[in-house]
Amino acid sequence: MGLDFLQCDASWSYSGFNDFRRRLARDIGFDLNEMMGFSKGFHWQDGYAPGTRPWSEIDDPIVPLLNHSDCEGELSPQECAQIAPRLRELVTPWPEHDYDRHNALVLAEAMGRCACDGEALVFC
Repeated sequence: MGLDFLQCDASWSYSGFNDFRRRLARDIGFDLNEMMGFSKGFHWQDGYAPGTRPWSEIDDPIVPLLNHSDCEGELSPQECAQIAPRLRELVTPWPEHDYDRHNALVLAEAMGRCACDGEALVFC
């Protein structure tokens, strides 16, 4: 099981998608674990600390992807239009045969189509 999208073949395991988003956040300059809705550690381990930093402090077009459920929902055509170019920009410097880079570029292409077609990108 993992995260897939209705409109493209990009996919990640749930943990892989979280790692991917943490990597994007690091490249932007912040720790995703500090954000509301995320955490450091796990519920059953010592050191669990829920994130408290509000998303309103992050001004980047990719925020809707970073602050999105990893198992369901959708991104609007408008969100896709803002995320796709930023996603391409962030992952282009990553190694050419990197799994996350490949999937991110496939996802960005699908987001571009969704934006042009006025269709939401569906997480499934």
